[in-house]
Amino acid sequence: MRNRHHPLVRILLLICGILLLIAAPVASPLPGPGGTFLAAAGVILILRNSVWARHRFVRMKARWPRIGDLIDRILIRASAKRRRQRAKKLAAN
Repeated sequence: MRNRHHPLVRILLLICGILLLIAAPVASPLPGPGGTFLAAAGVILILRNSVWARHRFVRMKARWPRIGDLIDRILIRASAKRRRQRAKKLAAN
């Protein structure tokens, strides 16, 4: 995955992702699913801007594939879409 942002922008986006993850439990008691969306947005920002977090996520998915698949579906990751499309093509043949 190519990230063309300036390093300072990447750091700021990473900090915003961390702040969103911190804010998610605070917003979860409020009515509605706000905390869930904040957590998902925080995870997306962190995964897009941190190589370390991406590697940890891949290792977690290898260890617990059902949880990794669930997270991919929630975050609507492009890699999950490609895997589902490949599986459909293989099943059709």
